[in-house]
Amino acid sequence: MSDSTSQGNRPINRRALLGVTAAAGATALAAPALAQENATIEWKMVTSWPKNLPGPGVTAQRIANRVGDMSGGRLRIRLYAAGELVPALGVFEAVAAGTAQMAHTASFFWQGKIPASVYFTAIPFGLLPHEHIAWIEQGGGQALWDELYAPFGLKPVMAGNTGVQMGGWYRREINSLADLKGLKIRMPGLGGEVMRRLGATPVSLPPGELFQALQTGVLDATEFLGPWSDRAMGFHKAAKSYYTPGFHEPNGTGEAIFNQVALDGLPEELRAIVLEACKAENGRALAESDWQNAGSLKLLQEEAGVTVRFYPEDVLVALRETAAVVLAEFAEKDPLSARIQESYTAAIVRLAPWSDVAMRRFLVARDG
Repeated sequence: MSDSTSQGNRPINRRALLGVTAAAGATALAAPALAQENATIEWKMVTSWPKNLPGPGVTAQRIANRVGDMSGGRLRIRLYAAGELVPALGVFEAVAAGTAQMAHTASFFWQGKIPASVYFTAIPFGLLPHEHIAWIEQGGGQALWDELYAPFGLKPVMAGNTGVQMGGWYRREINSLADLKGLKIRMPGLGGEVMRRLGATPVSLPPGELFQALQTGVLDATEFLGPWSDRAMGFHKAAKSYYTPGFHEPNGTGEAIFNQVALDGLPEELRAIVLEACKAENGRALAESDWQNAGSLKLLQEEAGVTVRFYPEDVLVALRETAAVVLAEFAEKDPLSARIQESYTAAIVRLAPWSDVAMRRFLVARDG
């Protein structure tokens, strides 16, 4: 996944966006509410992904297909890959303005304009996929997410999950903290800020530009997702050291965002179909990612000569300590950010002991 570009990071004028959205709602986006119950409704979905990218690109297309099938063709969603209708990191603004009715993306792309958005994808040393879903669905996370996006006329939901992420592809080995100094790395979200404070230089690029940047040396390192998507992107052709753990993204929630006027304008049963199609994709995509990542990691090691490396312990300690400082400062940005961090932290406190008893101990026992 990617961080924001200069366009994606441009501050949003909330009044302007709400005005545009309201105008759009008075025309095309409100039309479904006036249509006959059996009329065909057509939507546009813009995404931040290259077309059919294994992982999130596949998920986005599957959601569109499922909505069409479940609605008996009454609601048809046409998918536009990154750059086909709007830039990869322009989808938030496009949906807010009514250019498209929905998008498939990742929330931490909006860190530059909505800092707390990062919590709804992943934060360093944060919740694992099943824990994140529990927070959103059971721990009050969804209500906070809705509140965060409401000023832009948007409704966000989980829509797929690429699972636990890898730490990234490095053109040179990391043997100590000194090796992070000056390292040009693409790492979105708060992980990039943690790296910056340890001397690295985070670089913001959309997914489609990452391979060339790594190959040409514009980047010394890049993270993206897991082995399945990373192999499809070809990173192993430009770097052979594949680091773990993905401290910066222990979770990979995909985000669907809807223009609220468009969503409200759907007949009730179609609105339910759209939301349930996104929800169903969370389990399917996570299972698919785990299965495909396992197979792709084996191919990368055995056929492409990739070496899986572990961050040195002193580097991990520094990353963890720095992340704690960054998160503590984050809560001071505004009251809503503070409430989101408080809720997220409470979820970790509640869930971590159970994950330790139920999962960590079992894995140790299973491995002998």
